[in-house]
Amino acid sequence: MAADTTDIDDIREQARRWLAEDPDPASRDELTAVLDGLPASAPELADRFAGPLTFGTAGLRGPLRAGPNGMNLAVVTQAAAGLVGWLAAQGGTGPLVIGYDARHGSKQFAERTAQVATGAGRPALLLPRPLPTPVLAYAVRHLGAVAGVMVTASHNPPQDNGYKVYLGAELGGEPGAGAQIVPPADAGIEASIRAVGPLTQVPLGQPGQVLGDDLVASYVEQATAVIDPDGPRDLSVAYTPLHGVGAAVLTAAFARAGFPVPGVVPDQAEPDPAFPTVSFPNPEEPGAVDRLIALADATGADLAIANDPDADRCAVVVREDRHGWRMLRGDEVGVLLADHLMRRGVTGLYATTIVSSSLLRAMCAARGLPYDETLTGFKWIVRAGGGNAPLVFGYEEALGYCVAPGHVRDKDGITAALTVAELAAGLKTQGRTLTDRLDELAAEFGVHHTDQLSARVDDLRLITDAMARIRAHTPTALLGQPVDSVRDLLPESDVVILRTGSARVVIRPSGTEPKLKAYLEVVEPVSDGDVAAARSRAGAAVARLRTEVAAALGI
Repeated sequence: MAADTTDIDDIREQARRWLAEDPDPASRDELTAVLDGLPASAPELADRFAGPLTFGTAGLRGPLRAGPNGMNLAVVTQAAAGLVGWLAAQGGTGPLVIGYDARHGSKQFAERTAQVATGAGRPALLLPRPLPTPVLAYAVRHLGAVAGVMVTASHNPPQDNGYKVYLGAELGGEPGAGAQIVPPADAGIEASIRAVGPLTQVPLGQPGQVLGDDLVASYVEQATAVIDPDGPRDLSVAYTPLHGVGAAVLTAAFARAGFPVPGVVPDQAEPDPAFPTVSFPNPEEPGAVDRLIALADATGADLAIANDPDADRCAVVVREDRHGWRMLRGDEVGVLLADHLMRRGVTGLYATTIVSSSLLRAMCAARGLPYDETLTGFKWIVRAGGGNAPLVFGYEEALGYCVAPGHVRDKDGITAALTVAELAAGLKTQGRTLTDRLDELAAEFGVHHTDQLSARVDDLRLITDAMARIRAHTPTALLGQPVDSVRDLLPESDVVILRTGSARVVIRPSGTEPKLKAYLEVVEPVSDGDVAAARSRAGAAVARLRTEVAAALGI
């Protein structure tokens, strides 16, 4: 009991020191209420002070709450001061450009970042309103900024927020100009954040310059330049931004490109940080696009498209005669976009990640185009190839696509949607659809059926245990075939890759959520042109593979 009392006293003292520096009255009141609830509130207080949010290659991301283990004004002030200090130490010149979405706290965090920058003598440029992440990534390149900050938690739950950092050409080099940071920048910024002294001594300057709508108009103009100005435009699209910030920019881009303006799901059209109509604001989650499909049905749309809340991802839903509507997998959209660009004669490097389908590799090999495969995350994709060939397209299976690296060097759900629409409109003139094109690719390269086994946990030790189990007891056979290749990417990355003659399994913890993920792929040849039969065989094989991998992981 004495030890417990000592622990509580220690955490209480940490909380009191935090309160003395917290610049936000609302979070001070929140933390005071937790303190007043002691000893019953001891577990919650301990969690808030379990350690600081760590600044990694995804920046910061966590729940909105008072204390060092949460997203709040104090944590953001410290992060901004550390970032600005690191930029100065690297000799970086030029302004810091800052964007934000419509989540709780986003505008406040963006404005505080601007004040910290100007207080340190660095110009700060704020985007004019809540806008998609790709607009911020574009602004870093377009404005010649030393770096950019995007305040967003992307498709995380409503109670979360986050803080992503991009570097300009001066510190990121040409491949990393306008791209998310990679090591060692993340460790350097983290060290600089930890070196920040008392927050009361961080100088705060003017609010910074709020940019005009001409920046957004420039993004839209450049986005529409991604597609053929003379291509077909007869296409009816249903769209949802999932209560996020994508609607105004996407509809403006479609209109400028000459497409009919998409119909937007009415009760998901406006930004709403509560995300009231979805249980989880991610288009991949069950039920997330139900209203979109209903709108597409009601309007007779040719195609349905969803962005995630910060509009850097793009989901595509297609009508299938016998089965209603189906969301295409990220791998399917990725290879459709790659194939479309190849048919348009776009030459250069095509890249994806180790967890994506191997079909892109096969397409590049057959068509004599350079290909590269990276660790997960667009921070790696946009740096693919080591500079040996210019990147012209990159994708990851989690609905992220970069169709114009010179425009936005990150995933961009707006330009991806435009390019999908261009492809679908062209096929429509031939009386064909996206699924028809997928069948063509399957007939040529075989069915590459992908799926994912994902286990969300409350206790992160379960993930650690599962990774240890697969390493200690690696299966020797899957689907009745010997496992002929085992790659363990430690210490660079916590990833295990298993291959047989026709199957591949990639196992890794999620980088942004408390999940263990296994990415499954089976390649099934097409016999006598019967794609449907090959798809059926591949689907059954992946279902069996899922069961075998789940047993091997103990989940």
